[in-house]
Amino acid sequence: MIDMTGKTVLVTGGSRGIGAATVPALLGLGADVVVHYGRSKDAAQALVDAAGPGRALAVGGDLADAAATEAVWDAAQAWKGRIDVLVNNAGIYEAADPDGDLDAFLASWERTLRVNLTAVGQLCRRAVRHFRAKGGGAIVNVASRASFRGDSYGYMQYGASKGGMIALTRSIARHCAADGITAYAVAPGFVATEMTDAVSAEEMAGVVAEIPMGAIAPAGEVANIIAFLASGAATHASGTTVDINGASYVR
Repeated sequence: MIDMTGKTVLVTGGSRGIGAATVPALLGLGADVVVHYGRSKDAAQALVDAAGPGRALAVGGDLADAAATEAVWDAAQAWKGRIDVLVNNAGIYEAADPDGDLDAFLASWERTLRVNLTAVGQLCRRAVRHFRAKGGGAIVNVASRASFRGDSYGYMQYGASKGGMIALTRSIARHCAADGITAYAVAPGFVATEMTDAVSAEEMAGVVAEIPMGAIAPAGEVANIIAFLASGAATHASGTTVDINGASYVR
């Protein structure tokens, strides 16, 4: 049986979607969890309240800002005096019309790369330094099916950011293994979250038609895989990516 009692996990974007499913999965294994949020303070606090006294902490911070990103790590580490696992789940998904206004196109690229990749690298930097000092730790990065097959033309920056996350994960896994540091990625396709709730029925029918299983993935399935990788039960899988897309893209 997997037991994460005594371990502290920082989950970015923990208040919604995959993150909100991951927090209780980790708590259920005994971990204490820092629930990072960007704007959804009430949702983050609800998860903390449900966890019970001393089991979770809500920490806000805009990952589009470098100083705020540093502050998120500092607050998370200060809570229990240590972090054992970093789950980089926070991300944005917005259109950038290549045929439209250049300034708007570039602004979307810069926001997306900042939140989805640069902030991830920044937090991984802090994690590696901390993990080295305490004798090890784990990183789980939430990438995407788009990391490998790409995304639509108007969302190229999203695919590029998630592809970069895979390279980042593999680099850490290879370079830091001797320090007892593991790094993994998960690559979901469409997942049932608040984001997909906003997709029209017609568009969703087209999405589901491409999935051999005939349905998008439940957020809980992604959360279970994240929790398993975070637990330390598969250290020799470090550097790997787990695809969760209903066999819609098989590598």
